[in-house]
Amino acid sequence: MTTNQEALSERRIVVAVAAAIEPQWVAAIKGVDDRLDVRHEPQLVPPPRFLGDHRGSDGFQRPQDQEVRWWRMLAEAEVVLGVPGDTTQCLADLVRTNTGLRWVQATAGGAAGLVRAAGLTAAELDRVQITGADVVHTGPLAEFAMFGLLAFAKQLPRLLSDSRWRHWEQYPMTELAGPTLLIVGLGPAGAEVARLGKAFGMHVLAVTRTGNGRAPDVDQLRPARVLGDLLPVSHSVVLALTLTGKTKGLIGTEAFSRMRADAVLVNIGHGGVIDEKALIKGLEHGQPAAAVLDAFAAEPLPPESALWSMPNVLLSPHTAAVSGRGNERLTAVFTANLRRYLDGDQLSGPVRSAPLF
Repeated sequence: MTTNQEALSERRIVVAVAAAIEPQWVAAIKGVDDRLDVRHEPQLVPPPRFLGDHRGSDGFQRPQDQEVRWWRMLAEAEVVLGVPGDTTQCLADLVRTNTGLRWVQATAGGAAGLVRAAGLTAAELDRVQITGADVVHTGPLAEFAMFGLLAFAKQLPRLLSDSRWRHWEQYPMTELAGPTLLIVGLGPAGAEVARLGKAFGMHVLAVTRTGNGRAPDVDQLRPARVLGDLLPVSHSVVLALTLTGKTKGLIGTEAFSRMRADAVLVNIGHGGVIDEKALIKGLEHGQPAAAVLDAFAAEPLPPESALWSMPNVLLSPHTAAVSGRGNERLTAVFTANLRRYLDGDQLSGPVRSAPLF
């Protein structure tokens, strides 16, 4: 047994649950090991807006006595499930006010961006491990991407219109099998899109920063510098990128000018990756043919945005990753990592400090 394991075996480890999760999942966390002292006070956590929400209701404020209890609970924790409020400031405050903190399990996808924006120092990141929850949202995001591709392949807008007007006319539909699918960004969600695309019989291309390595279900893995060469041959383009200095506005006028006139663009990554003004112009001129968007540069999407009324656009209010099974999956990820932590093993899902693209 290592020194670290011996130290862990001889003391209680305080785990603070700083996210809204159901009682059965709190019980599952408590059942991992007798050494755990799990602190969970539901009245201190912002009430969820819906099942699986961890940010909580807007405008939530605790009475002063509860605010004191809240930060005392966090200050005594060695491990915290959830970033309070899912905000960069709260993450920074949590790390800097609790010198005994050793691990934070984020609940939202794209935690790397949250960590970068929090401005944590190298020493702070050495002291506190931060793990992401991207794998929790992988399935729902990938399903949404395929739904978007199917919606336009099977002409969902026309089907709905014809049904509304009781219009009956046969016409050919497009198949997903055969055409080329390009995935930009091959994290957990992108990899799952590749798997589903391959199951549909698509020819799968993927772009990562370096294009190195091998990826299951990907026919060709290419570096980011050749993205422009792949767009003209891709019938579907799925963006699964976080926002970095290099990805901000990556898909803009030049990219749209190189897309096929029959291409469908799907964004299940960060909204800032797309230049929305350029997208609107591209859609107006039929390049790409359609867009399926789950995230936007500004959220909520401003009411004056032309995207709301475009017939070749399918909008989601950044809800594609939300699932009624989200807390179940989050608990499974967290409890598996708790066992690794107690055994002194490396945690899964560490947030990378380097950009993914």
